[in-house]
Amino acid sequence: MTPAGPLAARLRLARSEGVGPVGYRKLLLDYGDAESALSALPARARAAGRARMLRIPPEDEIAAEIAGTAALGGRILMLGDPDYPPLLAAIHDAPPALSVLGDPARLNGRCVAIVGARNASSNGARMAESLAATLAAQGVTVVSGLARGIDAAAHLGALRAGITIAAVAGGLDRPYPADHAQLQDRIAQYGAVVTETPLGIAPQSRHFPRRNRLIAGLSLGCVVVEAALRSGSLITADLAAGYGRTVFAVPGSPLDPRSRGTNALLRRGAILTESENDILAELPHAATTGLFFASPPGHPGRLAQTTAPWPEPPAPGTPFSPSDTSEEASDIRQAILTLLSFTPTPVDDLVRRCQFSTSAILTVLSELELAGDIETLPGGSVVLPSLPDGP
Repeated sequence: MTPAGPLAARLRLARSEGVGPVGYRKLLLDYGDAESALSALPARARAAGRARMLRIPPEDEIAAEIAGTAALGGRILMLGDPDYPPLLAAIHDAPPALSVLGDPARLNGRCVAIVGARNASSNGARMAESLAATLAAQGVTVVSGLARGIDAAAHLGALRAGITIAAVAGGLDRPYPADHAQLQDRIAQYGAVVTETPLGIAPQSRHFPRRNRLIAGLSLGCVVVEAALRSGSLITADLAAGYGRTVFAVPGSPLDPRSRGTNALLRRGAILTESENDILAELPHAATTGLFFASPPGHPGRLAQTTAPWPEPPAPGTPFSPSDTSEEASDIRQAILTLLSFTPTPVDDLVRRCQFSTSAILTVLSELELAGDIETLPGGSVVLPSLPDGP
């Protein structure tokens, strides 16, 4: 995808309410540049059925974000920019905007994610630190999430011998946890810190799945050291698998709840990992988009999947307009909304179950998001909006 319009306009479009990653690309394809898409956005939202006014950030708000990021020593990268990491750009829901502290070129390296439990055991932290240090010494960039436990150990190990990337959930000026502010500064000095959250925003629970998407999307493979059965680390591993990346897991004692998640990954096909050699043997020798599908179905480390690959986004132009009042448009909207609930539903499942073309369904999903009738989640799922709090 090529850049469309100046930075401020593209960032303003990306920050507009109801414009998700897929919708952002669709709007640029439909209108050619960000300025034209911004001009058309209010009318398009009304035509899609949005009841309340769509919030488009004012120009001074975006200018303040750009200036504030620069004042921190950071930079904003937009999808389509030459410096945008190609491995991340290759995923179907690549973030439209990235805020980066440090050298953006570090995002383009041969990256491996190491993630795991916040309440890590001593052995788990030592394993993460050792893996990170030995991988970094081999020229591999270690990616993690700056959390306590395994993440912090991975960052510290990598800093001993090379570079590391921290993908964070909040704004660059809101380190989380707060006691990792110095660690974030060190990572920015020797590697990079990246987020898709604007400045001034403290991390909230809804931001962490996006952070996990960054970790998975930037990396050729994802190593899980310790994880409970229901954990963000397993979400990251599933995202990595959905993006075609290789998943690795360090086995652990069945008596330790922190090993139940990693052992479950091994049963699903993750590569058993005892040293850096188990990882290096499965990685491509260069971080190129032509090689990012390092683990095709059936390959060791490709987790068993129950869903089909993400369908292609709508083509340029609008071969099917969900804003039409045609009976078919109404039928598609109704079919999609009937299948959805407050539990995430994979988009490819909707495509299989709806008797309409993929292009029409994806276009309708973009319009439903713009109308505020659905929310899209990292990894290719959609959900009905959360119920409002009580009176």
